[in-house]
Amino acid sequence: MHSDRKPVAAVRLRTSSRTIAAAVAATAATLALAACGSTYRPVVSSINPVGPAGQPTKYAVAISSTGPTTKGLVTLVDFSGDTVVNTTLIGVNPKYFQLAANGFEGYTINSDGTLNSFSISSSLLASEVLQSTLYPNSNPVSLYNSGTNTYIAEAGRNSVAQLSGLPPAIQQELPTGANTIYTVGASQSPRAYAIAQGSTPGGNGVVVPIEAASNTIDSPIPVGVKPVYGVMTADSRRAFILNSGSNNVTVINAQTNALDTYNLPNPIPVGVSPIWADFSPGKNELLVANAGNGVTPGSVTIISIPLCSVTVITSNPLCNVTNPVDAVGFGQVVANIPVGINPIMIAVMQDGTEAFVANAGNPSLPCVLPTAGNAPNCSISVINLETNTVIATVPAIASTNQADAYVHGRPNYIGVTTGTPTGKAYITAGDSTDISIIRSDINIIQTHLPLQGFGVSVRMNQP
Repeated sequence: MHSDRKPVAAVRLRTSSRTIAAAVAATAATLALAACGSTYRPVVSSINPVGPAGQPTKYAVAISSTGPTTKGLVTLVDFSGDTVVNTTLIGVNPKYFQLAANGFEGYTINSDGTLNSFSISSSLLASEVLQSTLYPNSNPVSLYNSGTNTYIAEAGRNSVAQLSGLPPAIQQELPTGANTIYTVGASQSPRAYAIAQGSTPGGNGVVVPIEAASNTIDSPIPVGVKPVYGVMTADSRRAFILNSGSNNVTVINAQTNALDTYNLPNPIPVGVSPIWADFSPGKNELLVANAGNGVTPGSVTIISIPLCSVTVITSNPLCNVTNPVDAVGFGQVVANIPVGINPIMIAVMQDGTEAFVANAGNPSLPCVLPTAGNAPNCSISVINLETNTVIATVPAIASTNQADAYVHGRPNYIGVTTGTPTGKAYITAGDSTDISIIRSDINIIQTHLPLQGFGVSVRMNQP
């Protein structure tokens, strides 16, 4: 490992015979002490660093599984050099991963009913990975860390477990409803929303507000059929719930803690079976990945979501920039873009230039090279967000050839980041032990790196 210390330039000093004599005398005294059996310990004085402080390293943080009963792995990939800088053992067969808002703490839910917490550091050791035990039969499916609390959706107990401290310890269970699968929130948000699908097939689900200050729940808010996922804007003003069974998105006004009713249809119609969403912050847009029927091409729906402000004109006389309402055009569908087969995730570059879509393909067919005139079964679609069109399709195949130009395996997760001279997309696959890296300037594979386990998830610790 290379040191981060900068060399200190030598300074030429004038010396006198008196100075030299003093140095000789000091050396002689030191040798005399050593001869008497004493140990000489030099005194080290710190030198104030010169120049700007070093910047935190940007990592792609990948989680992989080595099997259903064996420990998983966390792997750190250095963004600037595309090198693996650390691989550390974590809990048994990890199945969900999230980073804290600061980007330097990681959390995994593991198949043996445990929670791991660890620092995102190139010097991380397995002995430094902390472990917490969850409730029996909780069947944890996802987690959300707010900075102060960690909330774990327990499908097996129809609840959300609230944890705090380090390692996180369970403080209480919050009853949130049948088939609780996800918790939606944002850093410093005054409340989060637990998504519960309900017990009636084909029936509407609910979201249950969790007040961050008191860790108590409010009255449920009805949403659509089979809600599966949700996102909250960074300013905590709106939450969007994806209803895969009714092909729409419910909008929650997180300021009023109720359904958003001004200036839009609610829920907003999208494509068939919405499953994942991400924001394009600079464009005030929400991008929704629609899985479709799983065997034919799906789509991405782009929705305009501006709020009234000093720069966005609205006809609403009640507009208050400190408590904004929907601006004109909020909730309007900007585009429906066809992508690959069975899209399961979308990730948007923070500069708003491109979005990357993971197309898992027809699960009954292998991921192989496309034949003439046919689209690949498994792929990554790249969308230009200025033109709202697919500008590149990178096929995904079963491969271990580190020099090929394809994503390795059936993609299941994408982490994206901007950068200089190029941003990158990192892709994991559940049937591959490689992570594939795509350059965002030319949208081709840059390299593949080994994870030593099968990919579960990858996230960037910096945008």
